[in-house]
Amino acid sequence: MTQFDSKNNSFTNPLTARYTSTEMSHLFSPHVKFSTWRRLWIALAEAEKELGLPITDAQIAEMKEFKSNINYRVAEAREAKVRHDVMAHVYAYGQQAKSAAPIIHLGATSAFVGDNTDIIVMRDALLLLKKKLALLLAQLSKFALKYKDLPTLAFTHFQPAQLTTVGKRAALWIQDFYLDYRDASALADELPLLGVKGTTGTQASFLELFDGDEKKVKKLEALVTKKMGFKKVIPVSGQTYTRKIDSKVLSILAGIAQSASKMTNDIRMLQSLKEIEEPFEKDQIGSSAMAYKRNPMRSERVASLSRYILGIESVPAMTASTQWFERTLDDSACRRIVLPEAFMAADAVVDILRNISTGLVVYDKVIRAHVMAELPFMATENILMEAVKKGGDRQILHERIRVHSMEAARQVKEKGKANDLLDRIAADEAFPLTEPDIQSLLDPALYTGRSASQVTEFIDTYIKPITRRAARGAAEVVLKV
Repeated sequence: MTQFDSKNNSFTNPLTARYTSTEMSHLFSPHVKFSTWRRLWIALAEAEKELGLPITDAQIAEMKEFKSNINYRVAEAREAKVRHDVMAHVYAYGQQAKSAAPIIHLGATSAFVGDNTDIIVMRDALLLLKKKLALLLAQLSKFALKYKDLPTLAFTHFQPAQLTTVGKRAALWIQDFYLDYRDASALADELPLLGVKGTTGTQASFLELFDGDEKKVKKLEALVTKKMGFKKVIPVSGQTYTRKIDSKVLSILAGIAQSASKMTNDIRMLQSLKEIEEPFEKDQIGSSAMAYKRNPMRSERVASLSRYILGIESVPAMTASTQWFERTLDDSACRRIVLPEAFMAADAVVDILRNISTGLVVYDKVIRAHVMAELPFMATENILMEAVKKGGDRQILHERIRVHSMEAARQVKEKGKANDLLDRIAADEAFPLTEPDIQSLLDPALYTGRSASQVTEFIDTYIKPITRRAARGAAEVVLKV
């Protein structure tokens, strides 16, 4: 007889079970949500009292007493009866803070707690990602600086083109994440609260509370905004904040997914070339059938999660485009799924990338072998210039190099032989060069251009200011729950 196990007989979201951090999962937890509702109700009551409404210090003190001690069972039972989550929690809060029950949620509509909480949580989630991106930038920068001078093949169309360095390629990854860091930082700073807007955004209920005094209504919104730690408020709204904000947030997360997928695609190809590998633990199994395999499973996981983020990016965009007038509720169900999952997937992606970047293994001898196999082709321009300096005819030599290159490539591709291009050039009397002359032109460092300098300049100018701030704790996230 099969034993029933409630834990394993219902769906568990893999994002919370396998991938995201406890910090990000906590941000989107019911407790953060409902305790933030209570913080908003306290801020509203305090502001209304300060502006002259008959609310007592004792009422507010009782509300604060139960700010985080939420009677969930009462709320759940009430919601089952009234089918309205906000009113269920207003009721539950009033059952604890009995003297404040008459003034909890005074003048507000559901979006006051719902939408303002969503903005607060997304702001804090962006700050958490910003902190982790700074740590990722720091780790990748160490790697880039360490290998800034190591020549490697540069590819266009995944065909060997010229030489770059391992560090310079890493700088390309860093630059993408730098742009993501800037975008996340800017949006976290700019996110506005919905504020205190009322049922359809007109603030009519609050105008009624303050006997038509518009200045007090404006002051009320400013006070609540400040109490919740925000600088800005949405100037106009319907019942909800414009859902274009959700779309902007998802575009930031999709940007991280783009950068992550690009980096891990590169690593996966480099691992196939046996040039660079992601970390592989002592007891890790690469394949159930092929014991010798070392699969890039971390990079593949990043690519998979990134694909999911990119796939759901369109949901908030479609939601924003289909809202009716001052609001419609067809945004609610999908937002409950998409917003948390997008953040948790992005959080997992950055964490895995940090793990990868701390243990990347570089096989410099394999890299050099690949470089030297292609370098004869890439050195032909320098060989041509050196031969012209010694009296050769450029047009004739250019044609001779073309013919020799084609034949050498045929030997490599069709017969599996070594690249003998340099031997062919050295044996061609049209080239006034000795073999030592040609060999002197085969130092890979001669063909990496300003790669090393570009890495140093880029990291010093753009990345170190960020990582220094992160090291001082400026990117730390404080959860106000």
